[in-house]
Amino acid sequence: MMTANEIRESYKKFFEQHGHTIVPSAPMVIKDDPTLMFTNAGMNQWKDIILGTREPEPRRRADTQKCLRVSGKHNDLEEVGHDTYHHTMFEMLGNWSFGDYFKEGAIDMAWEYLVSVLKLNPEDLYVTVFEGSPEENIPRDEEAAKYWAKHVPEDHIINGNKHDNFWEMGDTGPCGPCSEIHVDSRTPEQKAASGKTGRELVNQDDPQVIEIWNLVFMQFNRKADGSLEKLSMNVIDTGMGFERLVRMMQGKHSNYDTDVFQPIIKAEQDLTGLKYFTFEEETANPISKEQNEINIAMRVCADHLRAVAFSIADGQLPSNAKAGYVIRRILRRAVRYAYTFLGQKEGFIYKLVPTLVHEMGDAFPELKAQQQLITKVIKEEEDSFLRTLEKGISMIGDAMEKLKAEGKNQLDGVQAFRLFDTYGFPLDLTELICRENGFSVDEEQFNAEMQKQKDRARNAAAVENSDWTELMAGEQQFVGYDYTEYNCHILRYRKVTQKKNEFYELVLDYTPFYGEMGGQVGDCGVLVNEAETIEIIDTKRENNQSIHIVKQLPKDPTAEFMACVDTDKRDASAANHTATHLLDYALRQVLGDHVEQKGSYVSADTLRFDFSHFQKVTDEELRQVERIVNDMIRQDIHIDEHRDVPFEEAKQLGAIALFGEKYGDKVRVVRFGPSCEFCGGIHATSTGRIGFFKILTESSVAAGIRRIEAKTGKDCEEMLYQLEDTLKAVRAFFNNAKDLQGVIKKYIDEHDTMKKDIEQFKAQAVERTKDKLVEKAQVLNGVTLIKAVLPLDAQSAKDLVFKIREAVPSHLLCVIGTISADKPMLSIMMSDDMVKEQGLHAGQMIREAAKLIQGGGGGQPHFASAGGKNTDGLNAAIDKVVELAKL
Repeated sequence: MMTANEIRESYKKFFEQHGHTIVPSAPMVIKDDPTLMFTNAGMNQWKDIILGTREPEPRRRADTQKCLRVSGKHNDLEEVGHDTYHHTMFEMLGNWSFGDYFKEGAIDMAWEYLVSVLKLNPEDLYVTVFEGSPEENIPRDEEAAKYWAKHVPEDHIINGNKHDNFWEMGDTGPCGPCSEIHVDSRTPEQKAASGKTGRELVNQDDPQVIEIWNLVFMQFNRKADGSLEKLSMNVIDTGMGFERLVRMMQGKHSNYDTDVFQPIIKAEQDLTGLKYFTFEEETANPISKEQNEINIAMRVCADHLRAVAFSIADGQLPSNAKAGYVIRRILRRAVRYAYTFLGQKEGFIYKLVPTLVHEMGDAFPELKAQQQLITKVIKEEEDSFLRTLEKGISMIGDAMEKLKAEGKNQLDGVQAFRLFDTYGFPLDLTELICRENGFSVDEEQFNAEMQKQKDRARNAAAVENSDWTELMAGEQQFVGYDYTEYNCHILRYRKVTQKKNEFYELVLDYTPFYGEMGGQVGDCGVLVNEAETIEIIDTKRENNQSIHIVKQLPKDPTAEFMACVDTDKRDASAANHTATHLLDYALRQVLGDHVEQKGSYVSADTLRFDFSHFQKVTDEELRQVERIVNDMIRQDIHIDEHRDVPFEEAKQLGAIALFGEKYGDKVRVVRFGPSCEFCGGIHATSTGRIGFFKILTESSVAAGIRRIEAKTGKDCEEMLYQLEDTLKAVRAFFNNAKDLQGVIKKYIDEHDTMKKDIEQFKAQAVERTKDKLVEKAQVLNGVTLIKAVLPLDAQSAKDLVFKIREAVPSHLLCVIGTISADKPMLSIMMSDDMVKEQGLHAGQMIREAAKLIQGGGGGQPHFASAGGKNTDGLNAAIDKVVELAKL
């Protein structure tokens, strides 16, 4: 039986033998595509080729791509764990042809690999073809059907509808008909018992008759108005679920019973002491509801562990926004299942990381390299959410007590949504706890609140793009490394509407404008000719090209322009970018080679750098880092740039490759002396252009991730002027003393001495006041009553009533009104026997009495205090307390 690793390698070897270049997986987390957060299909990294903005060489490619499907159109999250084959993170084996072979080649190679190489039984294979769409004037895919007829009988070729057999990336963009290959993995006994053929069960959600490979024949582009146009070249994009393929090859009936997941599930059993039943074991001996919940929980945890670990390795940490929120949601879902069904009240998922790394670390070395970070981040997230779970359970308990008192049996959906929205408390857990206690949840109301939130978010972020208006054919050429001004024409433009604001996006044939990417902001500037000047307010990156954003179109979009970058902002941004490279190098020298960049943001006035490190960087270490960076600045090291370098050659130059970044076959390397990195950004021509470097702050942003914010150049100069002005002002306060530090220390010492003297004096005054009040106390019905209005601050008033309690330990009621800074305060102190025997409660009494000083407060049964606004009401408030005590 082939192992999962052997199957993966056999796929690569087969397509390599058929002329395909084997390429590495792109990161699962997408950083520079505004339309996607995660890679959800193998073709994502080739969008620019399919859209014609990049050359397609090599035209045949194959790989295994890490994918994540948890949001948007492709969302399998709710099925994960409940069936045998859905996953969040999965591997997609894929082969592509860009303008090379098309339907026949793709079909022939797919059949050869499955039947001749993997030896799957042809009788168990069924294929689908697009049945056509009359409303869009697309006929049945007779071409694909004809090529399939070479391999399978007619009754194994099935018509599929638009939902199943017409692949679309989104509402607009590349699309086309597709052919799915389905496998009937039922045993002979199951086939006989069902009385149905595999054909009858294709696309019927049968867990044993499933799609294994999808061959997409991209030949159209969907426009904004819904119409279709032919792509400039036909594209083959195939995707085969690796986990499903392994299942077929290993003769299993569940993906989770293969060696992809079983080692992780075995570790779960060892940690929990619970047993997991495989599909075969379940079938042989039906399991209980409780055991089924354990099985589901273990599958969820095994699946979600992979999704979260790979996301962190690719540079995406859990957070409360965008991609980070998706990762946090996946992890919290796993924690909830472990908590509820596996009895794990402490962190559990992080303990599975070593097993994952052992099983997949060779195929994906980023897991090994980032194991410590992955473990630390997951543990911290688990600990945080487990505290939330405890709080949520407590809140639900209080809500159920209130429902019980009111004779109701349904929890308000608004309250359930508040638990979810504020604390991340899942609805299904709220429902589970309520159900166990005889209550239900108004799910309809919850869903209504959820929809309101989604509508708000959708309306806030809604973007409407018109179709591109093509003015010229051709590809964009970026010339920004060498020029800040360049003659150009507009290739195409489109109108964009967002939040009722309208602007236009332009693609130029030649552009010096850098599009925002890799943490560096995009350029701004102007397009100018003799007729007009058009302001470019920003430049974004999309499909590997610069998109220039303008508020208005030129009067003549076909005219020639000079594209001029705002060089002041460009130079300041470039200096900050170069400084991050020097900072990265310096941190490695001071802290160690484990330091790795985890994010950055540089603009004309901002330098922010995130890096992996597991403790606070000391002041001494930060000073060392600054000295190294500034020494490199003074050396005025000129940029040593290498463009279009083969990737392996670039690594030999010593360039640092970052996990979570997608590098092409050829890369750009930027070196400043000993600092050498892969980088496509804009840099200073030499380190001397940075001027000076100063760290402002160092802080934690997540488990194992630190952040440095710094200033360079003119910003440092301005900061020094501000510091100088501040020092002058401080020195003036101390008569321009030469030894400013010594004078300030003397003043602080004198202040501390005087403060102690004042505190001692106040304590003595409180003691004398206590003696006088106790001496003049009244006795009413056996109770010692002490009351007065005094000019005391809040702390002295508190000290006074506690000293009175020590002096009169039983049968005491003390009510003191005090005035400080024209603000009244009321304090009540009672002995314990007054609380126990008389049933009095100082906190309740003071809430009533404080109304007379226009204030409020509270406290314990024996002591309470309240502040207010009306000093004239203090005596009445004191009398009110005595009245409430019923002396």
